[in-house]
Amino acid sequence: MLRFYKNKKVLVTGHTGFKGTWLTRILVNAGAFVTGYSLTPPTQPDLFSLADVENKITHVIGDVRDLEHLKKVFKEVQPEIVFHLAAQPIVRDSYKDPVYTYETNVMGTVNIMECVRINPCVKSVLNVTTDKVYHNNEWCWGYREDEPLDGFEPYSNSKSCSELVTHSYKNSFFDNRDIAVSTARAGNVIGGGDFANDRIIPDCVRAVKDGKVIGVRNPYSTRPYQHVLEPLAVYLEIAAKQYEDKKFQGYYNVGPDDCDCVTTGDLVTLFCKHWGEGAKWESQAEANAPHEANFLKLDCSKIKATFNWQPRWHMEECMAMVCQFNKVLFAGGDIPAEMDKEINIFFKGEN
Repeated sequence: MLRFYKNKKVLVTGHTGFKGTWLTRILVNAGAFVTGYSLTPPTQPDLFSLADVENKITHVIGDVRDLEHLKKVFKEVQPEIVFHLAAQPIVRDSYKDPVYTYETNVMGTVNIMECVRINPCVKSVLNVTTDKVYHNNEWCWGYREDEPLDGFEPYSNSKSCSELVTHSYKNSFFDNRDIAVSTARAGNVIGGGDFANDRIIPDCVRAVKDGKVIGVRNPYSTRPYQHVLEPLAVYLEIAAKQYEDKKFQGYYNVGPDDCDCVTTGDLVTLFCKHWGEGAKWESQAEANAPHEANFLKLDCSKIKATFNWQPRWHMEECMAMVCQFNKVLFAGGDIPAEMDKEINIFFKGEN
């Protein structure tokens, strides 16, 4: 599948973020001509600076809220494929600044779709949203793609709106054109190089680095955890297949098997096991904490049936990779080489 991307012109929004950097590294290795459009890296340290990709792509610092700048970039680079990852992605931050969250996640999507609309060079678009777009009833079974979209808090709701924007542009402007548009609703991703605030694995890494006990706000919440390479492989598959045949466009859940929908407490216990060195955690529930869903699973039957896809790594393999990456990082090792090693293991030599 990766050979499809050789010499393709690909635009990635949010390329300086965690998922965006991994995706960019994969595309560069596959021989794509990549343009990245994003704000400066959102954390310190940041994976983008460590990954050695900036000089291998057309690197554009820009805000998806800036329509005129986006139009200029689209006109100049004439992308064939667009991966839209740029977002304000943190639930708790969306409570602190809901206006910025909606501006970025909703109007940012409008601006991307508008640029696609006026540039016939684009043949394949994937808007990456989240598993949290669904109206959450705290069910014990997974949500399917035809369930109602109605995220609760500003982050989730803004991503529900982003889905609706995509649907509207597809119905209004793209169905009669040679362009395919999909959305991917991914579960919680973990992996090396995530330095974000208010995410459980970065919190674990920061704690063990400082020799502290890991604090877990809600050890009983259940989430569909997966290694970052899992959804990225699916994104690449969707964009490639729909580029060649519009019948593959659609709305897809991308998550792990049920065995990897685990509680946060179980996830951190697994981290401590693989990290070793006496790592341990404790519950640090917060009084009057902002609302977050307690139970969330995805039904991924559609993506499995459509693309004959199966998750490649379960939680044991995921956590082993997470800990290995961060130990290389702490030792001052070669991060690009570690990324390429993990990518090659995951894709098993695909080219």
